[in-house]
Amino acid sequence: MTIHKEGRTLLFISLIILVGVIWLADYFFHPQSDAIRNIIIGVAVVFYLLLLQFFRNPIFTIQKNDKYILAPADGKVVVIEETEETEHLKSRRKQISIFMSPVNVHVNRTPVGGQVSYFKYHPGKYLVAWHPKSSTENERTTVAVKMKSGHEILFRQIAGALARRIKWYVKEGQDLEQGEEFGFIKFGSRVDIYLPLETRINVAIGDITKGGRTVIAELP
Repeated sequence: MTIHKEGRTLLFISLIILVGVIWLADYFFHPQSDAIRNIIIGVAVVFYLLLLQFFRNPIFTIQKNDKYILAPADGKVVVIEETEETEHLKSRRKQISIFMSPVNVHVNRTPVGGQVSYFKYHPGKYLVAWHPKSSTENERTTVAVKMKSGHEILFRQIAGALARRIKWYVKEGQDLEQGEEFGFIKFGSRVDIYLPLETRINVAIGDITKGGRTVIAELP
């Protein structure tokens, strides 16, 4: 387990601030009011531990397979449906959506290997991530990867009500390995993935996924 690069500066600044808060609590409330001092110190420590767990970055081995669609994120499956993808693929697709709560790992990983055939960033709103219009109206990025098999898989990072910062590390023409990190979303969000209609879905609504580890679907 490591700390993700997106959180290192924030964690360092937060540590300095919280050490200052603890010092002030110790200065002003000790020994006159140990209870208030201890509450302030306890809240500061819990807050910092929550930040640490949010920016954690698990280390594991990616089990690569050209037939497998790996989960692009940790979270819970909230949508499985057939829909029209209108931005790039412009065809009927099976959509799987994964909601990432603030307690999930927020690293995003590419579900398949291949070349980035399309990328676009869209500024937008900050509706709650499970809102039906969040896929088309919220701040988001759209990435499509063309596999060697010819399949083109599209996935989308979507900001939520708390997630006001989407980070991405890809560009058109870039080659990606299956399970490779392609982005990060801070503080709760959603990832949609659009698959060919003949894809076999291996998850159900409510299932918990692990990014880069859970096989959410299989190509024919």
